[in-house]
Amino acid sequence: MSSFCQGLWRNSGHSGLAAICTWQEQEVLFKQLPDYLACMALFALNTGCRDQEICGLRWEWEHAMDDRSVFILPETITKNGEEKMVPLNRFAQSVVDAERGKSNDWVFTYRGHRIDRMNNRAWKMERAGVELSDVRVHDLRHTFAVRLRDAGLPMDDIQDLLGHKRRTVTHHYSRATLERLFHCVDLLTNVSNRPSAVLRRVYQAA
Repeated sequence: MSSFCQGLWRNSGHSGLAAICTWQEQEVLFKQLPDYLACMALFALNTGCRDQEICGLRWEWEHAMDDRSVFILPETITKNGEEKMVPLNRFAQSVVDAERGKSNDWVFTYRGHRIDRMNNRAWKMERAGVELSDVRVHDLRHTFAVRLRDAGLPMDDIQDLLGHKRRTVTHHYSRATLERLFHCVDLLTNVSNRPSAVLRRVYQAA
């Protein structure tokens, strides 16, 4: 676990505190989750997307750039009411590619139907089964930000990826902007202590 993550702590009795999912907790949790939730959780950890952004993700928002994709989320689904760009690193791309053909509309489905929320009964039951009841779906987003910061990414770039409203952000995306953000999320694929067992299971499940 990174030095920055070690400086953060979890307290399930205070809902205002963000819990950070450690690599060890990620491995334990992913082994316990149903396959569809494990894939969605992996996507969240590599994009920083919110629960409803993931559940509402549509194929029509996907744009190809060479051998990878970027999703442009409309203002109708984002929390701040502004368009948001979601570049995919190779882990997020693998999850998305495995979902192709399952639905004409929604990226993530369960038994052919759109998933209303990740924070469902299965999530709550399975996390409790491995004594991680205080790990919330929203904590995956916080974990995404912390891991990027620990990898040396400037806070401005992290805020852009999270979709925080900033005056300096433009919605006219140049190739240079896209390549910069792709580089940012690629940092998550280069962490030496990432448990490979977690990724193997999700790839096999997808």
